Amino acid sequence: MQKITKETYIKWYEDMLFWRKFEDKLAAVYIQQKVRGFLHLYNGQEAVLAGALHAMDLSKDKMITAYRNHVQPIGMGVDPKRVMAELFGKATGTSQGLGGSMHIFSKEHRFYGGHGIVGGQIPLGAGIAFGDKYHGSDAVTLCCFGDGAARQGSLHETFNLAMLWNLPVVFVCENNGYAMGTSVKRTASHEDIYKLGLGYEMPCAPVDGMNPIKVAEAFDEAIQRARKGGGPTFLELKTYRYRGHSMSDAQHYRTKAEVEEYKKIDPISQVKDVILSKKYATEADLKKIDADVKKRVLECEKFADESPYPDKSVMYDVVYEQEDYPFLQHKL
Repeated sequence: MQKITKETYIKWYEDMLFWRKFEDKLAAVYIQQKVRGFLHLYNGQEAVLAGALHAMDLSKDKMITAYRNHVQPIGMGVDPKRVMAELFGKATGTSQGLGGSMHIFSKEHRFYGGHGIVGGQIPLGAGIAFGDKYHGSDAVTLCCFGDGAARQGSLHETFNLAMLWNLPVVFVCENNGYAMGTSVKRTASHEDIYKLGLGYEMPCAPVDGMNPIKVAEAFDEAIQRARKGGGPTFLELKTYRYRGHSMSDAQHYRTKAEVEEYKKIDPISQVKDVILSKKYATEADLKKIDADVKKRVLECEKFADESPYPDKSVMYDVVYEQEDYPFLQHKL
């Protein structure tokens, strides 16, 4: 694994803070009805992405995930202004405003969504990995899903084929404790989700998903195994979300005290403590980063606000295409 340095910690702090503030802004504009529909936020889970990106080769590796998917494409290189514009339903968005919150996508940056069907991305992630193996690429796909999706039958079908075909894929369960409002304890007779890999003799392990170092180490081992032809790995990232399942979640299934307890091991705070204790930066340096992050988030909001909505005719240009029907000219 590439060395974790002073620069790594500074980047982790800036990135995770930006992702957190970016989504805090989304929560605010959602209340203003600038963003509509469903909105699932990532607050608290940022260490999973920070650690994963440190271990990935972004020139070729790929990622696919569920509908809690706003910050992952930003981490992989997508312009955050375009991500926010997509959430605003604007023409400058990643899918011209037609995808919205749950369907961020970027072929250029190898981020393949954003999927609203629970567990729907799991077989697709294996399919992407199959494509890389078929074409002789040594790229690795990270296929992420929540603890609720781990109960889908498609996971078992996919795990079986991924092992049978020795696919270069890392399956990642971001276990934030609750499938919507249902705790892990109430969804199965066991709480160690990673053990599902044992039934397929797939290498599997639990990981501290609140610590980017632990995450990076686990991902590096899994990615290198896959890149060298060792096949799939299943990692259960034990993490936590501070906000509800979506903006409409009243969160009656947990206490405020529970949320505050998890905030004591907040990934941003953990990284900040290391930075200050090792004197990688001063409080003044970090305040400057904080101010810059806030400015960048406001620039994203301004860009999305000022962007135009797509022309209504665009909706019809992405439904289907029929070559012998000359009356509808496709724009896309």
